[in-house]
Amino acid sequence: MGTATYDRAMVRVLLAEDDEAISEPLARALRREGYDVELAANGPDALAAAQTTADVLVLDLGLPGMDGLEVCRRLRASGSRLPVLVLTARAAELDAVVGLDAGADDYVTKPFRLGELLARVRALLRRNPPLAESLVAQDVRVDVAAHRAFRGDEELTLSQKEFDLLVTLIDKAGQVVTREDLMRDVWQTEWMGSSKTLDMHVSWLRRKLGDDAADPRYVTTVRGVGFRFEQD
Repeated sequence: MGTATYDRAMVRVLLAEDDEAISEPLARALRREGYDVELAANGPDALAAAQTTADVLVLDLGLPGMDGLEVCRRLRASGSRLPVLVLTARAAELDAVVGLDAGADDYVTKPFRLGELLARVRALLRRNPPLAESLVAQDVRVDVAAHRAFRGDEELTLSQKEFDLLVTLIDKAGQVVTREDLMRDVWQTEWMGSSKTLDMHVSWLRRKLGDDAADPRYVTTVRGVGFRFEQD
């Protein structure tokens, strides 16, 4: 994906850690970096906040109530693409692999260096910059928070995957989004060379936008690469 920029003051970091000796100084450090920090001390609270208010999740694996692995699994099962950085005191490589298999994007082991953790948070946000609450290209507007999409004054009726596909494309309007990135971001899977599902959903999205694949106004196919949502 591109190297989009973001305003740190608008970034909401959810820190899920039950050990105050770790959470309090780490929250202070994140706030000094300019982030808006929310704390969660158990798994159920972390999962609830991650699904509603966060732009990035710093997740301890050893949470009470529901461990971090289960939080991550449930988050991914819900379709969330929230960037997740796992904290683990379990230094064994197997635990790190299990965390990544559960859907985490990166991990650090305790005790960690503060500078390294902050750098990993920045790297996650560069790869997954927070979406604006409203995305606009041409006469198409997406209200991300309200989960609504419009073409002009007409509200579009989209499936979950069609909505996610539109958000991913319009967030990068004017740029080509590769098939690999679309499969990863919308379907949370690696592209294995077959893209029938993607092509089918692009076709459905075009139809609902009133677009013509032969002479597209909105979604252009870039052969051998992916798709581009046109800015004008």
